[in-house]
Amino acid sequence: MNDAIHFLIQHGYVLLFVWVLAEQVGLPLPAMPLLLAAGALAGSGRMDLTLVLGLAVIAALVGDLVWYYLGRRRGSRVLNLLCRISLEPDSCVRRTENVFVRHGAGALLIAKFVPGLNTAAPVLAGIFRMSVPRFFVFDSLGALLWAASFIGLGFVFSDQIERIAAYLTRWGSWLAVVLGASLTGYILWKYIQRRRFFHQLRTARITPQELMETLNAGAEVLIVDLRQPLDVAALPQAIPGAVRMGIEELEMRHQEIPRDRDVVLYCS
Repeated sequence: MNDAIHFLIQHGYVLLFVWVLAEQVGLPLPAMPLLLAAGALAGSGRMDLTLVLGLAVIAALVGDLVWYYLGRRRGSRVLNLLCRISLEPDSCVRRTENVFVRHGAGALLIAKFVPGLNTAAPVLAGIFRMSVPRFFVFDSLGALLWAASFIGLGFVFSDQIERIAAYLTRWGSWLAVVLGASLTGYILWKYIQRRRFFHQLRTARITPQELMETLNAGAEVLIVDLRQPLDVAALPQAIPGAVRMGIEELEMRHQEIPRDRDVVLYCS
């Protein structure tokens, strides 16, 4: 325990900056435990609170600005790539866009508290051309709120956190094994769920070419456009004759969908 504390005190500022930056660019390295530890060390006078908070905010801003400009230059391909490598890719884009539809630029204030959004939100802000000053202000406030929350908790409960850390250290390698096994099991379960989802999806999927051939053959097909409002704003073109309907409206407007013909749903 003393060795770990000594290492964190000696290299803590650099480690904190690099770790937070790594999380913001998408690596699976949760920064919250390190923010709590840095806050606890600041509470006991072994690290500077202002410097800890400043480095965490700057690291978060650097990572977010990288994704923001990638979103402006590469568009939705960047967001799709991020969601493809996430643990829940099938809801990633929809969840991110829903937050932006509800809160606009204010979504940047809460994005870092929502798993999966801390990296995707800056990309979406870039895709929809949020101005640089507006993005910088809201993202800075969001990064400050996020970092201050966890560093502040560590600062206030520094004594309790150090006692918990000392207790966990007694478990030694057994704790690492348990945590590693839990993380591996969670990822494996998500992978199995995703494979099942794709297996079910393949049985009911139709390619754009097959849909075109069906329409050209004169078949009666109802096409429902389920794209989110931000997707429509970015790409207003739609399949001719498609009925525009939000996913959340399906249950309320189900009577508009006829039961005597094939129905094709499409989204982003």
